Amino acid sequence: MAAGEPATSLTAAARAAADASLAAVDADLARRYPGDPTGRQPVHTVYVPADRFARDTVHAWGEAARALLAEHAPDAPAFAAALGLPRALAGPVYERVLAKLGREPVEDLRVDFEDGYGTRPDAEEDADAARAARLLARARADGTAPPFAGLRVKSLEAPARARGIRTLDVFLTALADAGPPPPGLRITLPKAGYPEQVAAMARLCEEFERAFALPRGRLTFEIQIETTQAVLGADGRATVARMIDAAEGRLVALHYGTFDYSAACGVGAAHQSPDHPVADHAKAVMQAAAAGRGVQLSDGSTNVLPVGSTQQVHRAWRAHHGLVRRALARAYYQGWDMHPGHLPTRYAAVYGHYREGLPEAAERLAAYTGGTASGVLDEPATARALSGFLLRGLDCGALDTAEVTGPTGLTRTRLHALAGRRDP
Repeated sequence: MAAGEPATSLTAAARAAADASLAAVDADLARRYPGDPTGRQPVHTVYVPADRFARDTVHAWGEAARALLAEHAPDAPAFAAALGLPRALAGPVYERVLAKLGREPVEDLRVDFEDGYGTRPDAEEDADAARAARLLARARADGTAPPFAGLRVKSLEAPARARGIRTLDVFLTALADAGPPPPGLRITLPKAGYPEQVAAMARLCEEFERAFALPRGRLTFEIQIETTQAVLGADGRATVARMIDAAEGRLVALHYGTFDYSAACGVGAAHQSPDHPVADHAKAVMQAAAAGRGVQLSDGSTNVLPVGSTQQVHRAWRAHHGLVRRALARAYYQGWDMHPGHLPTRYAAVYGHYREGLPEAAERLAAYTGGTASGVLDEPATARALSGFLLRGLDCGALDTAEVTGPTGLTRTRLHALAGRRDP
């Protein structure tokens, strides 16, 4: 033993045996738990029935949202009063919401061929699928496409399976005519309740890659948790984690389906909402299953629309704003919006959340990286969360780079490293 080294009792063989006994566990952890998702996550998904999708849909949603603001909350004080925003946030939030609605009103668009579209003659659905692909390709080429876009097909349950697969085939084939799949392409599989359905979708993606000469793993998809079987199987086992495994690395997101899941649990129509206890249970299971697995999470939607008189619009806005704020506090950073009138409150809730949290997050992160006291003893995991918070605020436009780098002294590259993200 070298001078100054402490005495030990275990032999080298004992330590090697411990390593050997855990090699399979190490490999399994590396395969199943690659870490948190990297890169930007949209704050919402807007879904538009395929027959209503047009070249100007994104612009039209932004204009409709701005018109609703002009009519029912024409300035920052009126908007703040309608939502109960603190006075200090009123101006910055209102200005950023207006700018967002003009610049990028929709972050994630889903052309819907499922519930919002219904059952149509095959020729009609074929035509809509090909048209949607061409419109998305054209929007990507001319710079008017949202950062994320794609389609929701019908489920792989027996009655809808053939139609869902054909629509996906027509869409991807038409999209391929314009070149490789664009970045941010989203394919949504609804009503998945068995790992075998997810595995079938993964195989379909592999077949498309082969047909289009794409690299393996280029096509990914997301699933909607809308059936009770997706949360708790008939055998009593939690299903979500098994579905993530079945996707073989192609699953990028889990989306909660508010109304199908609530109805499956026997919840009456008047009480079907993202904040119902059955929703909280399902989303908690999703959250635990997805943690560390590179899979993003999305909340569902509300069907209370901001239409009618100013009083009715304000009431719907307050409800939606509250639901979004509640989801953000529970680490559900994305949700579904069903109407242009949901956009102002989606962005108001998101921007308010990050702007309110900026001073404390910046102070704590600066203290952590500088090795100084801040009144809170933060650990590396908390520093990762603080960095992720600031990056999400930057991604969606709630925060400006100078507002973050000034008080923290950290570049975006450094924030990415602290958050465990790959640098863009």
